Amino acid sequence: MEKRELGKTGLKVSAVGFGASPLGHVFGDVPLSVAIAAVRRALDLGINFFDTSPYYGGTVSETVLGQCFKAIGVPRDRIIVSTKCGRYSEGFDFSAERVTRSIDESLSRVDLDYVDILHCHDIEFVSLDQIVNETIPALQKIKEQGKARFIGITGLPLSIYTYVLDRVPPGSIDVILSYCHFGINDSTLVDLIPYLKSKGVGVISASPLSMGLLTDSGPPAWHPASDELKGACKLAAEHCRKKGKQITKIAMQYSLLNKDISTVLVGMNSPTQVEENVAAALELSSSVIDKELLNELENILGPVKNQTWPSGIQQS
Repeated sequence: MEKRELGKTGLKVSAVGFGASPLGHVFGDVPLSVAIAAVRRALDLGINFFDTSPYYGGTVSETVLGQCFKAIGVPRDRIIVSTKCGRYSEGFDFSAERVTRSIDESLSRVDLDYVDILHCHDIEFVSLDQIVNETIPALQKIKEQGKARFIGITGLPLSIYTYVLDRVPPGSIDVILSYCHFGINDSTLVDLIPYLKSKGVGVISASPLSMGLLTDSGPPAWHPASDELKGACKLAAEHCRKKGKQITKIAMQYSLLNKDISTVLVGMNSPTQVEENVAAALELSSSVIDKELLNELENILGPVKNQTWPSGIQQS
């Protein structure tokens, strides 16, 4: 598995990252034995980056991931672990007091002395000025205490990153985690990369399948995309099927093409899913993406290219 530098952190993360939200049973029950097998298979195949959050499954994802690490007995220096703060099953709270308590709770659940990255989770749902003036300073103290090595911010609207990064001291934020903005249907994250590089910030991209849009089974009922976007993605999936191809595979490969994106996070809940994602990545490293199919899909998705959906509160 290819390893890529993550901004200026010095971390070398696997090009495919293990998204642990499914371990919180958010997409259905995952027996602990299956979760352990999935994490073990990921490690065997060269995945070293694992991402979780107290929000996923109401803390279940963090707890299960910690149980997996303990059962496998994986050396701490073999894994890069990120978790989040500020978003919980009971709602949002980015106060200094809550995020300071949050990291201790998370470390207890994942059974680690520190996490490599602590992200502010989905900051568009609160005042960004609170993130700048209260949350990030609190996370700096957590970093100084050695409980988190690096600090990140996450969310859907790309505008949140420039707002915050322009207002915090240089070096305050080490990474960003963007989702649903680097895939076949939406590649707008690319436009932000030069800016992020200028700030010395590493880039993590999540959800290359756009939360289920680019799958044969289609998105879940709650998916916030427009009917037009859902319909175009459904046509794209059908086109792949007719050609004997999987839209998930080419979508995964597309998401790995840009080397300025250090790692692509994919939710995984079984050894089979791990193997499929790693196989797509390894195939890409030894050959080229199916450009003919990619062009056909881009034509189908052209009318909805870069269409997204609202998320969070209106920022002043």
